[in-house]
Amino acid sequence: MGTVALDAMVFIALGILEESATRTPRVLSVVSSVFERSIRKNEKLIRGSKMKDVITMFHASEVPALSIRRYIERIFKYSSCSPSCFVVAYIYIERFLQRRGICLTSLNIHRLLITSIMVAAKFMDDECYSNAYYAKIGGVSISELNKLEIEFLLSLDFKLHVTIDMFGKYCRQLEDEGVGENQISRLMRVSSIRGD
Repeated sequence: MGTVALDAMVFIALGILEESATRTPRVLSVVSSVFERSIRKNEKLIRGSKMKDVITMFHASEVPALSIRRYIERIFKYSSCSPSCFVVAYIYIERFLQRRGICLTSLNIHRLLITSIMVAAKFMDDECYSNAYYAKIGGVSISELNKLEIEFLLSLDFKLHVTIDMFGKYCRQLEDEGVGENQISRLMRVSSIRGD
């Protein structure tokens, strides 16, 4: 089976190709789960060593009450951005962390999420809400979100393009991380039964 067919099945499994506004795409829970695991690992490393967390403007003074999953679902519900924006935001966050040499923690994830998803929606979607609207969704002030966006874009050198191959690679990685192999196998079986 070719990469294109496999990617299409991964996109379906993650809910990226679904047009249903009533159903929450699976990619939201997978992305939040990947971030939660990464944060647990990072915070364990920080606690277990004398290493200090690098404080940035993305850090909150205390851990927000809303879980990562609920926060992502909230952004999806009120922003109406496409599910693909969450994959692109995931890519942007990874780039940001690598360029800045910082790690993801429960203190910086929420601000990184609202900023990266907003930037991804502006870059990917035909229609996008204003920064003021995203600030309301994210629970930050408009001036703070504007500063976060500028810092985020500068850290990425304004390099927002994501190739189709890279998008597919990250979707496959997310599907693997999300223990979605059974879902892919089921889709492959259904596809072969139908003769697709």
